[in-house]
Amino acid sequence: MARRSTKTPPPEEFEERILDIDVVDEMQGSFLEYAYSVIYSRALPDARDGLKPVHRRILYQMNDMGLRPERGYVKCARVVGEVMGKLHPHGDASIYDALVRMAQPFSMRLPLVDGHGNFGSLGNDDPPAAMRYTECRMASATSLMTESIDEDTVDFNPNYDGSEREPVALPAAYPNLLVNGSSGIAVGMATNMPPHNLGEVIAAARHLIKHPGADLDTLMRFVPGPDLPTGGRIVGLAGVRDAYESGRGTFKIRATVTVDDVSPRRKGLVVTELPFAVGPEKVIAKIKDLVGSKKLQGIADVKDLTDRAHGLRLVIEVKNGFNPEAVLEQLYKLTPMEESFGINNVALVDGQPLTLGLKELLEVYLDHRFEVVRRRSEFRRSKRQDRLHLVEGLLTALLDIDEVIRIIRSSENAAQAKESLIARFSLSDTQTQYILDTPLRRLTKFDRIELEAEQDRLAQEIAELTRILDSDAELRKLVSGELATVAKKFGTDRRTVLLASAGATVASVPLEVPDDPCRVLLSSTGLLARTASGEPPVDDGEAGRAKHDVIISTVPATARADVGVVTSTGRLLRISVIDLPTLPDTAAAPNVSGGAPLTEFLSLAEGERVMCLTTLDESSPGLALGTAHGVVKRVVPDYPANKEELEVITLREGDEIVGAAELRTGDEDLVFITDDAQLLRYPAAQVRPQGRAAGGMTGVKLAAGAKALSFNAVDPAADAMVFTVAGAQDTLDDSMQAAKLTPFDQYPRKGRATGGVRCQRFLKGESCLVMAWAGVAPPRAAAKSGTPVPLPEPDPRRDGSGIALDTPVAAIAGPVT
Repeated sequence: MARRSTKTPPPEEFEERILDIDVVDEMQGSFLEYAYSVIYSRALPDARDGLKPVHRRILYQMNDMGLRPERGYVKCARVVGEVMGKLHPHGDASIYDALVRMAQPFSMRLPLVDGHGNFGSLGNDDPPAAMRYTECRMASATSLMTESIDEDTVDFNPNYDGSEREPVALPAAYPNLLVNGSSGIAVGMATNMPPHNLGEVIAAARHLIKHPGADLDTLMRFVPGPDLPTGGRIVGLAGVRDAYESGRGTFKIRATVTVDDVSPRRKGLVVTELPFAVGPEKVIAKIKDLVGSKKLQGIADVKDLTDRAHGLRLVIEVKNGFNPEAVLEQLYKLTPMEESFGINNVALVDGQPLTLGLKELLEVYLDHRFEVVRRRSEFRRSKRQDRLHLVEGLLTALLDIDEVIRIIRSSENAAQAKESLIARFSLSDTQTQYILDTPLRRLTKFDRIELEAEQDRLAQEIAELTRILDSDAELRKLVSGELATVAKKFGTDRRTVLLASAGATVASVPLEVPDDPCRVLLSSTGLLARTASGEPPVDDGEAGRAKHDVIISTVPATARADVGVVTSTGRLLRISVIDLPTLPDTAAAPNVSGGAPLTEFLSLAEGERVMCLTTLDESSPGLALGTAHGVVKRVVPDYPANKEELEVITLREGDEIVGAAELRTGDEDLVFITDDAQLLRYPAAQVRPQGRAAGGMTGVKLAAGAKALSFNAVDPAADAMVFTVAGAQDTLDDSMQAAKLTPFDQYPRKGRATGGVRCQRFLKGESCLVMAWAGVAPPRAAAKSGTPVPLPEPDPRRDGSGIALDTPVAAIAGPVT
């Protein structure tokens, strides 16, 4: 026996219904629906107000919440919640991201949201704070986007669930799409539009209102190119014109950079503006990667000195020996300091994505604005006509108010009173109802005067609105005037510089500074510098003198060589010439006020002084040194390249070097001047060259208690002078000085290790020489500050007395040779 089934058959309405659909057709249809949704509802801006749906919903909801610029801030989370709950059910993250961008002054040329708190940084190096921390309200310009939205100026559609209504576009009192730009990626298409200057765009729009047939070249006289919020420089305008003509084009944005002295020793590149949407952290990270991989040379350090007070300031220090301009070209080529911007003007026009040029963008906006102003005028005229109708009815009743009151009192009910008033005064139903609703306190003589004035005002306003609606020229004039008011209130100066080309390229300039001849100079005030060429400057005498022009030592060199510095303790220290600042190339006597202090390059012990500069050329005759104890030494030029510090003499205890000079030919005369006014001159050939460790030999015979005050090497064939200053040994008053300038040829040659001849006679109060010098004429003297000091006229007497000085002399030297 077959078992009986206990299952109840499914009801007829639940029977399976299987549809046989081709998967290709289903995928194609579903994808097209998805693509249309993304294009229309999310990714592309509307050409009328320049906003995507999420931005439009944020601004509309903020306006609906009453977040005016003159009111207080509210939490961004509250705004995001209202927008998400009522208009945009796509998640809070996308809404907050859109709100943040509208509040960033480096993203929007005219920000639409006034933010309070951390809304991120340029390049998103510092992300914005969470929406529970930040606050916002409408920016001043945002009221222009939503102005008159409640006057039937735009159409409204139901929201996602039909419980609310939202505008399809905002009234937009200025061309927001061009002013703030837009970017978005849809399905199969994308938009990327740069910001522009508000004043320039409005000027072009007003010109197009007056001249609808204007061509692109005419409009580009008003809008020559984008104006980015971060400034920078746009290089190459051909791509900009292509974009304005066809809607597609490409241009390059370069950072704004100046070459400046960032330290006494180095030049650097100071970046004050970066390309659009590029932050300093991105640039720094790229530079460090390139330097680490040795793809970029010449960078010593990168510092981000950006702050709220001074704005963006990125300092890139350039190594000595590299041309800053050539390094800058490498940075443009390899880092985000130069970026390409591809313009793709895709926007929605009547719901369809179109690629628009500059004129088309302006025309679409102006058509929208004409429609907004027309609908606004119709709405206002209708409201005034309705009000005028009520005022006229009330005035009619006031002419015979007693009869009106009698009719109302004698009527059985409001309906009968209404019918009686209509029949008696020929009023409309609306007028009659308004009279019945008006309290008796409004029916006074004073109120009648007010109503008559209101009647006249309404009639004038209706006539004016009718004139605008009846005349296309008046409508255009009104729109143009409103745009001019917006430009005057919110217009700002252009920030981005437009360059037709990159200018003169420095590609032919070598990256590294060439090893050209130069001269290294040491001033009396301790400043070091190098000249731009190897030729000595022409001496123009006392007339062209300036502060810091007394050069106590100079040596020929090349830009990438090393020179030596001899100190009073017998040390020779290396200095790289490339590290020294370069003086301007001039034919006049050099002024090293632009040099760098010695302390930037050397570490000197307390009391240690620099005697002279020397080349490290081992083919030269070497150094000549003289000490306070009268020791002389010629040093064999043996300077190992791997040592930064050398000893060139072994000094006895208590001794120090009082003078040093590099011999050029070996035929010079060596000159000692002692503090007891004795001068000894003899040929350098009388001194045998010694190794660096030697202690030298007797150079001058000193009297008891005397010491050598000065030592130098002088070319006997040159015109030379001897300068001596007498003073009192037991006083520190340097104002009591008597100086004497005598020709060098007045002093005869003597043998080495002799006592020499007298070079100055002491007067009353003078007991010793406090300063002495012998060298090539003409001599230059300076005070401690480096200020030039005039010298007395030469005295032919070698043992004559000195002349009192008006200004104490701290240093003296001959011309640069």
